[in-house]
Amino acid sequence: MSQMLKCISPIDGSVFAERPVLSLQDAKSAAKTARKAQAAWAARPLQERIALVMAGVAKVGEMNNEIVPELAQMMGRPVRYGGEFGGFNERASHMASIAQEALADIMVGEDATFKRYIKRLPHGVVLVVAPWNYPYMTAINTVAPALIAGNTVMLKHSTQTLLVGERMVKAFQAAGVPEDVFQNLFLSHDTTSALIADNAFDFINFTGSVGGGQTMERAAAGTFTGVSTELGGKDPGYVMPDADLDAAVDTLIDGAMFNSGQCCCGIERIYVHESLFDAFVEKAVAIVNSYKLGNPLNQETTIGPMANVRFAKEVRDQIAEAVEAGAKAHIETFAQDDGGAYLTPQILTNVTHDMRVMREESFGPVVGIMSVNDDEEAIARMNDSDFGLTASLWTKDIDRAIAVGDRIETGTVFMNRADYLDPGLCWTGCKQTGRGGGLSVIGYQNLTRPKSYHLKKVTQ
Repeated sequence: MSQMLKCISPIDGSVFAERPVLSLQDAKSAAKTARKAQAAWAARPLQERIALVMAGVAKVGEMNNEIVPELAQMMGRPVRYGGEFGGFNERASHMASIAQEALADIMVGEDATFKRYIKRLPHGVVLVVAPWNYPYMTAINTVAPALIAGNTVMLKHSTQTLLVGERMVKAFQAAGVPEDVFQNLFLSHDTTSALIADNAFDFINFTGSVGGGQTMERAAAGTFTGVSTELGGKDPGYVMPDADLDAAVDTLIDGAMFNSGQCCCGIERIYVHESLFDAFVEKAVAIVNSYKLGNPLNQETTIGPMANVRFAKEVRDQIAEAVEAGAKAHIETFAQDDGGAYLTPQILTNVTHDMRVMREESFGPVVGIMSVNDDEEAIARMNDSDFGLTASLWTKDIDRAIAVGDRIETGTVFMNRADYLDPGLCWTGCKQTGRGGGLSVIGYQNLTRPKSYHLKKVTQ
């Protein structure tokens, strides 16, 4: 009997959806069909590929009324926020708009004797392993530019958002993308590793945990298959003395708590200049106390359950350990906190970097806030981390933000904003956050390989 993948709804712990995994033999067969289809897909005119991809994106948008409650059922995000189509469409549209220039030949020089240029060619078959927290937006980051560049794509989605890959492929195929060009796969971890080790793919994009990224790299060892990873984060915010305090509190606390804290670039540590610290904490506590924890299918709910009981347990454990070590918890337990997936959002002060809640990824609705004396202390605190995805700086002085940003070990520096992915900029990280880069022109560079042409016109 085939192994079943089961999506357990955080709303009530019931099985919301289940699908059988592919056998290794069937998975290899699917990968072979993708490889056979790739040359013909790449041979289509670029504008035709762009049009088909964007038609697929539009078809996803037509499903939004079904998708929003489905996401609430699968991973707990409240329906009041309307799903992900805005960001999904923004990212795909930007990558479509820059494709012609990003994929153009690089002309090195031509005269009567030589013509020299560099082409960008698709890798071939691209495996996209996508996470559950923003399942549509994280997938489209790679799916859209990979297809536009001429690759075929195989999508393996998280079991927690089991139906997302099905919906995306259905939409794209309805728009005219051939079925072998974009496939959704239900795979076990072992089958995925076996396919990678067997050179079934030419490039792999993985978004998930550090452990998951290590597994991908181990599977690819010796195959020379490129592996791009976006892994853990512990993103800091720093509020300087000249910051707009209200804007800083509103944005950083939203960045820490939105989606129940389950954001790749969510704010997990906040450092506030000592002159603003007390006022910041007071305003932050008032915001969090206004949240309505509850069933994400209800319009009045502003913060839903975490996607899985085990994720909530990890956050509770981090909070409990911090409080036992001397941290102060500012939020009283909400009535709707059931000790399971429904978790009270929490603000902690009196925290130190000896506590797991300030070192390890929490990926939940908790944030530690510390007072700092100056930029030097803030920079040292921000860099005291194994991760480096984004950092959010709050000041009216752009030169100061740049000077501080230049010294932070991170992939993106924000000034006066947080928790946003600009598709015109490279989405990347350092340290245990991983390597590679998505979106922007650099995203196309990573989804293609260079091929040089050195053409001598005359031989005498």
